[in-house]
Amino acid sequence: MKTLIIYDSAYGNTEKIANAIGTAIGAALGDDQLAPTLRVNNVKPEHLLGLDLLIVGAPTQRFRTTPAMTDFLKSIPADGLEGVRTAAFDTRLSLNDIESSAFRFIIKTGGFAAKHIADRLKKCGGDLILPPEGFLVKDMEGPLLDGELDRAADWAKRILSTQ
Repeated sequence: MKTLIIYDSAYGNTEKIANAIGTAIGAALGDDQLAPTLRVNNVKPEHLLGLDLLIVGAPTQRFRTTPAMTDFLKSIPADGLEGVRTAAFDTRLSLNDIESSAFRFIIKTGGFAAKHIADRLKKCGGDLILPPEGFLVKDMEGPLLDGELDRAADWAKRILSTQ
């Protein structure tokens, strides 16, 4: 199964999640190596050719994804992911960790990066196989909350079980 994980990362937390997903997929496929994982700035159009599974993730910044990820997603043609199974994730603050109720409301209304990524993957013809997933960080710069890397590995196994 030709798989690619594309991510952007501001402080390294999303990169850690992407690598945990890649490691879990590699192990599940019997490869024991990281499934191909690329930072969004290193992705070329030919990387998207012939994919069976595409997983895309980025940090949530101002209720959206990073500018580099937005630009990449906009560059995918409308039918560029036709027949490709897709999944989306982000890193984000937990709503429970945000003290201001007004700010929690704004975040709930504005959304998280994973939903925006998933919507764009679907617009490009991708088959979204699981709802978008969010992995939690303690502060804007992290670190990841305890257990999030294990949760990412479990999520990767759920992705593979949807075949």
